[in-house]
Amino acid sequence: MNIRFNTPRLKYLISAISLGCFITVLVLGCTPKKEIEQKKEITASVNPEDWPTIKPLPLDPKIEAKIDELLPKLTLAQKVGQVIQADNASITPEEVKKYRLGSVLSGGNSAPGSLAYADTKAWLALADEFYNASIDTEGVEVAIPYIWGIDAVHGHANLSGAIVFPHNIGLGAMNNPDLIEKIAAVTAHELTVSGHDWTFAPTLAVPKDLRWGRSYEGFSENPEIVKSYGGRIVTGLQGRIGEEGFMGAGRVISSAKHFLADGATEKGVDQGNALISEEELREIHAAGYYSAIPAGVQTVMASFSSWQGRKLHGDKELLTDVLKGKLGFNGFVVGDWNGHGQVPGCSNTDCAPSLNAGLDMYMAPDSWKGLYESTLKHVKDGTIPMTRLDDAVRRILRVKIASGIFTKGAPSTRENAGNEKLLGLPENRAIARQAVRESMVLLKNNNKTLPLDASKTILVIGDGAESISKASGGWTLSWQGKGHTNKEFPNGTSILDGIKEAVVKAGGKLIYGKEVTTNVKADVVIAIYGEDPYAEFQGDVQNLDFVPNGFDVKKLATFKSKGIPVVSVFLSGRPLWTNTEINNSDAFVAAWLPGSEGAGISDMLFQTDPSFEFTGRLSFSWPAKALVSKNKETLFELGYGLGYTSPEKVDRLPEISGLENSTVASTGIFFNKGAAVAPWGLWLNSDNLTKQVASFPTSVGGLIISKTDHKAQEDALRIQWTKPDYDQMRISTSLPSNMSKEANDGKQLTFFAKSFKDKNTVIKISMCTEDSSCDKTIEVNITSNDWKEYSISLSRFAKLGIDMTQVKSVLMITAAEGVDIGISTIRLTSATDD
Repeated sequence: MNIRFNTPRLKYLISAISLGCFITVLVLGCTPKKEIEQKKEITASVNPEDWPTIKPLPLDPKIEAKIDELLPKLTLAQKVGQVIQADNASITPEEVKKYRLGSVLSGGNSAPGSLAYADTKAWLALADEFYNASIDTEGVEVAIPYIWGIDAVHGHANLSGAIVFPHNIGLGAMNNPDLIEKIAAVTAHELTVSGHDWTFAPTLAVPKDLRWGRSYEGFSENPEIVKSYGGRIVTGLQGRIGEEGFMGAGRVISSAKHFLADGATEKGVDQGNALISEEELREIHAAGYYSAIPAGVQTVMASFSSWQGRKLHGDKELLTDVLKGKLGFNGFVVGDWNGHGQVPGCSNTDCAPSLNAGLDMYMAPDSWKGLYESTLKHVKDGTIPMTRLDDAVRRILRVKIASGIFTKGAPSTRENAGNEKLLGLPENRAIARQAVRESMVLLKNNNKTLPLDASKTILVIGDGAESISKASGGWTLSWQGKGHTNKEFPNGTSILDGIKEAVVKAGGKLIYGKEVTTNVKADVVIAIYGEDPYAEFQGDVQNLDFVPNGFDVKKLATFKSKGIPVVSVFLSGRPLWTNTEINNSDAFVAAWLPGSEGAGISDMLFQTDPSFEFTGRLSFSWPAKALVSKNKETLFELGYGLGYTSPEKVDRLPEISGLENSTVASTGIFFNKGAAVAPWGLWLNSDNLTKQVASFPTSVGGLIISKTDHKAQEDALRIQWTKPDYDQMRISTSLPSNMSKEANDGKQLTFFAKSFKDKNTVIKISMCTEDSSCDKTIEVNITSNDWKEYSISLSRFAKLGIDMTQVKSVLMITAAEGVDIGISTIRLTSATDD
C-alpha cells in the first residue's frame, strides 16, 4: 500500500508559519506558507519595507579610519582592479600586480598543476606568488593584498589529504547546529594549511525541486533548519564576531550563497527562474541569511538565477535596498562564475548594470581583462558613478582589513601553513565520522534487521562499497567529482574498509568481490549503491527515477528470494524514487553522500557502540513517484526516520513510477551541459588507438580534449590537434541508431563552435556507421574568437553514401595540426528552428 509516514519529532517538520513568526518580531505581518502557496497573482515588485529589519553590526572605528586613509591613495585603476576576481587558471601573478585585482579564485578544476586538486606545497607556492605580486608597490602609492577564494563546500575537498565531510543534504538530516559549527571550524582550519583566505560557503539555498543538480548543497527544504545552521557555520568558519579570535588563526572569510532563491527555480533548472511570490522569497528562501548576517558573514554571493525574470546579478532592489539596506549587511557582495554576463544588456566582459545594482566584486574567471577595461571606461564616462565604485571598494577593504590580510604576511608564513600533519587530525576525523552516523536516515527496518551481527558471514556488494569517490559525490577533488581512485584520498576510509574493520573485530567473515555471484552463501547481504558523482548544471534531471549504474539492482530480489536478509545503503545527492529497491530490501538506509569517513556507515549497520542510534531524519520529503507533478506525492514525509527499535513496518510499495504513461520523445540531444547524453559517449581515435573519455583533460595521439566555457562553466569541449595525423573525436554509441526518418524530415546536426585561434579554422565533420571509416566528410569553416551556431542537414550525410539506418557515431570531428576549437550543445534541430 502507498503509505505516508509521519514522525513524532515535530521539530523537524517544516513550519513556514513559525518562521513567519520569527519575522513578525522584526516586521508587522505574518503570512502562513499555505496562504503563500495559494496566491495566484504574483507580481515582480520588491517591497523593501516588508522585509525584516536587521540592525547592522557596528563598524569598527579603527577599520573605517584605515579605509579612509587608504581610499584617497588608490588610483582609479586600482579601485577598478579591486572589484574584479579572476580564476587562477586564467591569470598570472604578474597580471595580478599589473591590474591590481582584488581577488583570485580557484574553480572546481583550477588547482595548480595538471590535476583538479593539489597538495599543500603546490597550493602554498601559488598563494605566495599571487600574494607577493599583489603587495608589490611598484608604480603605486599603496598596494592592497589580494584574497584567495575557493569552494570548500564539504571540507577542503580540493586539497589532497583534507577531510571530506558529508554533503549538506546529509548534514541537514542530522539537524545538529553544534556539530555543524565544529565541521565549519575544521574546514577553516584545513583551508589555512593551504594558504586560502576565503571559502564560498555556506550554501543557504532552500531547494524546492529535487531535479535541481545542486539539491545536495542545500541542508533542507525546511527553512528553519537552514536558518539554524547559517549563523553557526559562519561562526565556525570566521570565529565569533566581537571576540578576540574572530578572523584569527585557523579562520577564513565566509560567503553566504546564493542570494536569492537559487533553490526555487522552475523545474529545478540550474540558473533558472524562480516564479514565486515576494512573501515566499522573503519568508522561505531568505531564512538562512537572517542568522548568517547577524553572525557577521563577511561576503554574500549573488545567485545565477532569476526571480520573476529579474537576474539577481542585476537586481538593485534585492542586492542594495533589501540585502544592504533592510538586512543590514555591511560586507561585500561577490558574483558567481560570469553570472554578471547573464544580466540583460551585459556580456561577460562588459556589465556596468551589475556594479550599479549592488554587486561589489565581479567573479570574472576568464573574462577579467575585458571586464577590467570596460569597467574602467564606464567609471570614466560616468556610467558607473564614482560613489558606487568607492562604496564597493570600501566594503572590500573593510572585509580585507577585518580578516587580518594586511598583517598576516605571506600565506606560507602564517600559522598552520604548510603543515600537512594538521590535515586529517584524529579528533577532526572523529567529528566527520560522527556527522556520517548522525546524517544516516533509516527508512525501512522490517523484522529489526538492523543492527547486524558482525560475527556472522557478511556479503558486501555494490559499486559504492569500495569507492570513496562515489561516496563523496561532486565538488570532491574536482568540480564534478568523477573518476577518482581511493589512492587520491590518503586520509580517507571507504565504506568497505569500515565494514571490514567491524567484521574482523567481531570474528565474522566478510565476502566481497566485484565478480561475486548470487550463489554465494551468506547470513546477510549489504548492498551499497546509488548515484554517480555530479555537480551543478550537469546534475539537473528531468525526473526523480533512480537509474541504476555500476550495480545490477536485480541482485537484491535474487538474494531476498533465497531468504537472505538484504540491507541497502543508498548513496545519493537527493531523495529518489526507489520503490523497487526498497521492496527488495529488508532494511533501507539513506546514507546520502557521506564523504571520506566511510567507517561511520558501519558504525550504524552494526551498532558498534551501544550508545549509537539512528537519529537522522529526512530534511527533504521522499517522493512516491518518479514523475514530478504540481501535486507533490510523498512517500516518506519531511522529518521521517526510524530507530533500531521503531515499530513501523514498511509494507510492499507500489512499483508505479509515474513515468509509464509519460510520452517523452527522444530529444535528439547528444552533448549538453558539458557531458555526452546517454547512450552516447565521447571517444578519441588515433590510428589504432581508441579511448573513451572518462575525465578531463585527456588525450590520445596528438589529440587533446578538455573543458571550456560557452554559456556556463565547463559546458563545452575544447579540442586541440597537436600532430598532423587528423585524429578524431567522436560521439558514439554501442548500438546503431536509425536516423533515416530524421534525414528525410529535414533534420539538421546543430552545434555551437568557435576557434581559439586568431583566424578562421576548417574542420571536417561526418557521421559514421559500424562499417565505415568516417572518411566521407563535410568541411565547416569555424570563425575565430566568437561562438556561433552551425547546422548541417542530415540529408547531406546521406548523399555522401552514409547508411543513416546504422549510425553509430552521430558526430566525428577531425582537423589539421594546430587547430584549436571549442564545441558545445550538439543536437538535432529542424530546418525551421530559430
